[in-house]
Amino acid sequence: MEELLHAITSVVRLLSPEKVRAIAARVHQTDLINGTHTFNSIVGTPHAFSVVEKLVEAWKGTAVTSAELAAMLGAASHLYTTVANEQSTELVWTGPTTPLISARRTEQALLQVINTADSRLLITSFVAYDFSAIVQALNAATNRGVVVSMLLESSQDHGGSINIDVIGKMRALVPAARLYAWIDKVGDFSGGRVHAKLAVADGAICFITSANLTGHAMEKNMEAGVLISGGHIPTLLDAHLRALVDLRVIVAV
Repeated sequence: MEELLHAITSVVRLLSPEKVRAIAARVHQTDLINGTHTFNSIVGTPHAFSVVEKLVEAWKGTAVTSAELAAMLGAASHLYTTVANEQSTELVWTGPTTPLISARRTEQALLQVINTADSRLLITSFVAYDFSAIVQALNAATNRGVVVSMLLESSQDHGGSINIDVIGKMRALVPAARLYAWIDKVGDFSGGRVHAKLAVADGAICFITSANLTGHAMEKNMEAGVLISGGHIPTLLDAHLRALVDLRVIVAV
């Protein structure tokens, strides 16, 4: 049975829901004597045919009826499609590219999150400067009513670790943004820094990245990240950051 379950998984991962339904319908009205030639008109590539062939071979080693297998294919395809639609993950990369992969650029992904925000946007970064396109998008978000909250590393004059006042600069660039700092770094976190770089909009989409909010990070550095739409991770990030505010781990400045 384990082999059959693996074969079903391979089929629903490779083929469209429409083709899986067609295979399930054909399975329902076929018998094992006919072999895999029954599915020639449904699958169009040698690889797809090979996957279906393995399904039939695995089926032969069980007592599963044609009606039961058809139902298993339909249920597996529905579950796989539902989960895939709930969350999508994209690789984000800035830097030298190769022909092997196609990835979104850092600035594109960050702008997508900002422009998607409908009610609230949470952003964290170590430093932030020289990134005009992002500033324009943040101001556009506040103008359409989005509550923009930003957690940044404090300057040395304000208990932080950097020699520039990033928070002061951001206050001038995006006046309507709510700015936060990590002030009380006690116990194991003494001497810690705001080193997380992420953006999350409405608890529905998030971008987790190595890139700071700088022009070099958007255009020149080698930076990597993931853009996640849907699912529970954006929701968890949104809830966690807001809880840090509610618990006054991070405070408005």
